Amino acid sequence: MRRRALLAAAALPLAAPAAAQPACRGQVYLTIDTGWGREAEQIAAILRRRGVPATLFLADEPSWRGDRTLDEAWAPFWRARAAEGHAFASHTWHHWYFRGDPGPGRVRYAARHASGGNGGETVLDGPALCAELRRPVERLRAMAPEARVLPLWRAPGGFTTPNALALAAACGLHHQGWTANGFWGDELDSAKHPNAALARRAIARTRPGEVVVMHWGVRSRREPFAEVLEEIIAGLQARGLCFAILPSEGIASAGPS
Repeated sequence: MRRRALLAAAALPLAAPAAAQPACRGQVYLTIDTGWGREAEQIAAILRRRGVPATLFLADEPSWRGDRTLDEAWAPFWRARAAEGHAFASHTWHHWYFRGDPGPGRVRYAARHASGGNGGETVLDGPALCAELRRPVERLRAMAPEARVLPLWRAPGGFTTPNALALAAACGLHHQGWTANGFWGDELDSAKHPNAALARRAIARTRPGEVVVMHWGVRSRREPFAEVLEEIIAGLQARGLCFAILPSEGIASAGPS
């Protein structure tokens, strides 16, 4: 009985924030790319506490624990996010970058530092690109069969090519970038862009309809952005902004798309 009760509780959607919030004056779409995962539990707790649903873009990336973010050791984390009501989408499997279209129906796909000999490079046709985009979702479904998956994808770095967009659309996936004010800066150098400045900017500039991008932790940032995430969310909620999961068709974005 106790186990059934615990499972039932885990399946409940995100609770509303404990503090009363102003009437909703517009929606913000928080999206989280996989990243390094160092602040993952801290961020998840903040979202749970503030009643914020998010759309999670998955890739199989190296994590701070020395494993990879779609290894079995991460299954409890992803299952918990699915039970909380977050939605998921593809961020590619390898988290490589689209580097150009070498010919009709083909796209060059390379590790970030491939030109320096530190990674791989290949050319994908339509079926190969579809397989690359479906693989993280298939892995998620093996770990969390109940997870809600949207027919969306996001290219690493937001960098696309005409062929990448067309080939992905042919396998039923729409690319989702982020809006101009939706880059909150968690990838920036914290010496030049300290958390306090990023928080002030995010609270002041985020508008209704923004698609926001952040990560479950960024290895290069010395001052973890998660330390001001709750301040930002609380500030936006105080302005009357609500958070929502992306619609299945995505949201038009003026940023990388």
